[in-house]
Amino acid sequence: MTTPSSKALVPFVSVDHMMQLVHHIGLPAMLRGLADYIEDDFRRWADFDKTPRIASHSADGVIELMPTSDSESYGFKYVNGHPKNMKNGLQTVTAFGLLADMDTGYPVLLTEMTLLTALRTAATSALVARYLAPKNATTMAMIGNGAQSEFQSLAMQAICGITHVRLYDIDPAATAKVVRNLTGTGLHVTACTTPEQAIEGAQILTTCTADKQQATILTDNMVGAGVHINAIGGDCPGKTELAAAILHRSDIFVEYPPQTRIEGEIQQLAADHPVTEIWQVITGAATGRRDARQITLFDSVGFATEDFSALRYIRDQIQGSAFFQPLDLLADPDDPRDLYGMLTRAAN
Repeated sequence: MTTPSSKALVPFVSVDHMMQLVHHIGLPAMLRGLADYIEDDFRRWADFDKTPRIASHSADGVIELMPTSDSESYGFKYVNGHPKNMKNGLQTVTAFGLLADMDTGYPVLLTEMTLLTALRTAATSALVARYLAPKNATTMAMIGNGAQSEFQSLAMQAICGITHVRLYDIDPAATAKVVRNLTGTGLHVTACTTPEQAIEGAQILTTCTADKQQATILTDNMVGAGVHINAIGGDCPGKTELAAAILHRSDIFVEYPPQTRIEGEIQQLAADHPVTEIWQVITGAATGRRDARQITLFDSVGFATEDFSALRYIRDQIQGSAFFQPLDLLADPDDPRDLYGMLTRAAN
């Protein structure tokens, strides 16, 4: 990485700039680009400093920091999850992130990550489905039709080639929103009135609900042989979506076991229950889908390396563009030892 000069301003990507960048690149191309960066970083998994995210829990939600680094860059994301926010017209998830140079400690990118998290989560889901889902899968059931639904659907289309999405939510208005938003995307979209109806004929089952509780979105009898389950709603202690019996019938794939055992579906299982880390499948060190009857389960809680990949991607995409604003974030005294002198001269 190029070392910032003492005069450097930090590129800041606002929500407006992020939206402009998405439209400039094109959403399908951006999802594929993010998936490529995430895949590249999974392939060099050993290069990263890894730790479970640092969480501050309350009765209404959670605020988390997600840090990681390699030999060149350090990145972190601040993110919250407050399901009750939706009742007050607020986002349940908001986020921002920073990428810094390891040699100097200077930040080189500050960006919104509410939109970017939705994009990288969808890109990760589809990347993993490309390795684990049944060959030539055409249909996904989307159980929970909140803010992630369109991104998940379009990522599966762009990366895995699905053509049909079957939708269910306990709130029909949420489903109607997704139907409306996916019109004209080339996907065949079906609104369903029960989760059982939604999973009919689907080879990929995605669960993404918001409530912070141990729910049973999919019961054991709903899941037949040969499907791939993309469980992305469970992301903190006490929040799950799948009946435990489904886990015992599935081959389970995770990002980082020390985090997933605390926050994912597998918090329902014994601490020594076997799981496979997804980087092992991507590098060929472990087998993913073995046969047509196998149930594969991606117990995804989101991990810091995926945010790191997204930050790298945005840093590279904004080079030479107008999709950021320079931010005066770094103190710049003439003498690095004379911070006070810089302050006093500012009075003039």
